[in-house]
Amino acid sequence: MSLRPFRDIKRKKTKVINVGDVKVGGDYPISVQSMTNTLTTDIKSTINQINNISAEGADIVRVSCPDKESTFALKEITKHSSIPVVADIHFHYKRAIEAAENGAKCLRINPGNIGDEKKIKEVISSAKNNNCSIRIGVNAGSLEKDILEKYKEPCPEALVESALRNIKIIEDQDFFNFKISVKSSDVFLSIAAYRGLSKVCDYPLHLGITEAGGFVSGSIKSSIGLGSLLMDGIGDTIRISLSDDPIQEVKVGNEILKSLNLRERGVKIISCPSCARQAFPVINTVKILEDKLSHIKTPITLSVIGCVVNGPGEAAMTDIGVTGGGKGNNMLYLSGIQSEKVLTKDIISEVVKQVEKKAEEIENNN
Repeated sequence: MSLRPFRDIKRKKTKVINVGDVKVGGDYPISVQSMTNTLTTDIKSTINQINNISAEGADIVRVSCPDKESTFALKEITKHSSIPVVADIHFHYKRAIEAAENGAKCLRINPGNIGDEKKIKEVISSAKNNNCSIRIGVNAGSLEKDILEKYKEPCPEALVESALRNIKIIEDQDFFNFKISVKSSDVFLSIAAYRGLSKVCDYPLHLGITEAGGFVSGSIKSSIGLGSLLMDGIGDTIRISLSDDPIQEVKVGNEILKSLNLRERGVKIISCPSCARQAFPVINTVKILEDKLSHIKTPITLSVIGCVVNGPGEAAMTDIGVTGGGKGNNMLYLSGIQSEKVLTKDIISEVVKQVEKKAEEIENNN
């Protein structure tokens, strides 16, 4: 019996918005985002980091704009960015207007923090005039005072109420090109808030566990939180918030989507944890292959198994596979079929050659 029906995730159909040339929502692919950590006023460093983030597979990037110098730096940054730039705005409405005028394709704001209705109108008018979308960013750590007093502490209901309040503020200005996030550093709170919000609105949702922590702990928290929501069909764009290099955020985000069959990009490696049965150094081999195959963008599956217990079965289900054998003779599989024996010292070079060849064949056939 086919397992495929159990692997299909039925996404909730949300409204479609534009973040530059990236469509978010509806049936469009779930996009991966990250955020620069350079000083925005350091234009050269920021452009370099954006393009490195893009090369790793990010679709959208966020840039902090705490002051006038930063928003004006966007004019040059956005000219050289290979992906749409989201301006991160927290309080000052003029920064949002300047960001929209200087090339930002989305404004991350919390309308409730912007000020009176006149200021909000000016921000939305600028967004309209510059074809700029908005992300309503609700965060458990910065809820409105009256909502926090009502619920006594951050809770799912409080985050949803804040989101709905801010949605109404923007809708009242006849603006609908926006997405929403309801983030918390607590996995359970985030999941419950997003599930609650998904039930009462059809705008695209930006998923994230905010301030998730370092690489290991943050990746695990984000995988649990975002994975749970994505499996429910909730979520249209994601960001993994790590205390680490933004490139790592993109890698983790893409791996989460790939593991759920929600994205096909690059080489998906299936490898064993290694044990006394391994016929070659699996762990080091996988680390080297991950690095040497990082330039491949074509979806390809690769199995690297150290022995013949599970190796042939895994290789039968991948495009390319290598299984450990006796006396340094390992078996190479192509399209699930035994191809030839490969010496341990030649595994990496042979696998890289076969993956690159497979990628070229796929690209030529498309």
